[in-house]
Amino acid sequence: MKKIIYSLVFCAISTFATAQQNENKNTFERKKDLIPELQTQDKSLNFLLMGDFGRYGQFFQKEVAKQMGRAATTISSDFVISVGDNFYPNGVQSTQDYSWIASFENVYTDYSLQNDWYVVLGNHDYRGNIQAEIDYSKLSRRWNMPSTYYSKKVSLEDGNKALIVYMDTSPFNDGYYKKDNLMYDNIVAQDTTAQRKWIEKELATTDATIKWKIVVGHHPLYSGGKRKNSAETKSFEKKFADLFDQYKVDAYFCGHEHDLQIIKPKGRYTTQFLSGAACEIRPSGEREGTLFASSTPGFMTFSLSKNNLLSQVVDANGAVIYSTTIRKEE
Repeated sequence: MKKIIYSLVFCAISTFATAQQNENKNTFERKKDLIPELQTQDKSLNFLLMGDFGRYGQFFQKEVAKQMGRAATTISSDFVISVGDNFYPNGVQSTQDYSWIASFENVYTDYSLQNDWYVVLGNHDYRGNIQAEIDYSKLSRRWNMPSTYYSKKVSLEDGNKALIVYMDTSPFNDGYYKKDNLMYDNIVAQDTTAQRKWIEKELATTDATIKWKIVVGHHPLYSGGKRKNSAETKSFEKKFADLFDQYKVDAYFCGHEHDLQIIKPKGRYTTQFLSGAACEIRPSGEREGTLFASSTPGFMTFSLSKNNLLSQVVDANGAVIYSTTIRKEE
């Protein structure tokens, strides 16, 4: 009887020791996956910003995805924002399109990236079935696109909130209204007047708990890159820059340019964060108001507290190559 008891005790101790060793090993492995240079703030909401990503894991997509997982683990990311062009070259055809597997599910596999993704449409998404990207929200736990444009209030730990307005920018591009354009049928089906009224209504909120206003879209207001002097960029700036300043939009998140840029022109209230380098990259450049520009694959992280919005740029090697903070007065 004593031998049986001793044997059971020994097995229990051995099992516990093995479990403890595995736990220690897992903890060690996770620590190796951290990016020590990344910072967060006390009582902050933390998230990632990326875009222009869906190319079947090719170019730099897998490398960036790996560093996104490391970054999300490091900052305890609450969610991910995608600024569009989710699937190249021509969007998806249905919720069963293989692109969902090849360009999304099988690429962003890290456990830390299995939280909510808030997504907008890009011009390449408009070449396919945009309703399928909306409907995938019903199939996926993490993919969130309830409609072509929507908003969400997110809570900070101190009880205050941030308003995030997710735009559908492609229908505001005059150059897309050509009958030979692959986007034409989807573009002409949209009501830009209704969307603009909705945007103004959202931004004009009287909710006193909202301390931050952020707008997310695909097309940039400003660029020092490929589309620095393009008609579409100048037109989009003319349509929305004054509006964002009027309603004190703190940050505009976008992509479209395949690089990383942070721009705040002189006299403007809104800072633009362009994160379109999650896969393919192009040459970047500067313009008036450029704080940072780099032609390197990567993404951005954000740490949002009551008085500060900390942004950090991370490249495909896991290096933090730039950081800046928007500060709000009490």
